[in-house]
Amino acid sequence: MACALALAVGLVGAFTAPVDYQQGASVRIMYVHVPAAWLAMFTYTTIAVASAVALVWRHPLADLAARAASPVGASFTLLCLVTGSLWGKPMWGTWWVWDARLTSVLVLFFLYLGHMAIANAFDDAGRGRRAAAILALVGFVNVPIIKFSVDWWNTLHQTASVSRIGAPAIHSSMLWPLLTMALGFTLFFAAILLVRMKNELLGQRLRNLRAASLQRRGEPGAAATGQPAHAES
Repeated sequence: MACALALAVGLVGAFTAPVDYQQGASVRIMYVHVPAAWLAMFTYTTIAVASAVALVWRHPLADLAARAASPVGASFTLLCLVTGSLWGKPMWGTWWVWDARLTSVLVLFFLYLGHMAIANAFDDAGRGRRAAAILALVGFVNVPIIKFSVDWWNTLHQTASVSRIGAPAIHSSMLWPLLTMALGFTLFFAAILLVRMKNELLGQRLRNLRAASLQRRGEPGAAATGQPAHAES
């Protein structure tokens, strides 16, 4: 409910906010593009932290959170790339440029895809989870590169407008809808993450119950669920 309310208020504010004197109405893409970019980096940071906890303390919920967050983060990153291209075409005259910010965000998208693929690439689920956790930690170096790429290199992408030391370089009439949309995206991420984790826990419980039932009956199907079947004489 809070997520839907924040997104509704943010969208109303986005469409009623004044247009930019240079970019015109195309600036309204910002209200989706910027929150998507923030959540893409925030989600990967969440995955990296959860992966560290899973590797060091072997907490099963941490590993579950990392795997549940990965498709959500990939979706945010894809949305960021698509809206960025839509915004870049009228501003830069092209859909894509290989500058530092855009390229590093594309690398982030591939890191998400790699994380999801590696987690399911091994017959031993434990090895897959460990490999995915290591990839998440190694790939985290890309997050600060995305953040500071516009400061470290000369790129077409504009520098930070909100998280500036001093005051944001954006008028309050445009800032509050942007922050409201960011809040809505964050609440959406939290809600989807909890739902995905709950569904995975329920799925694991059902698989364990089915495996235990097959094992008691000595059926071969128990081996397919990861539980040893009774040996036949």
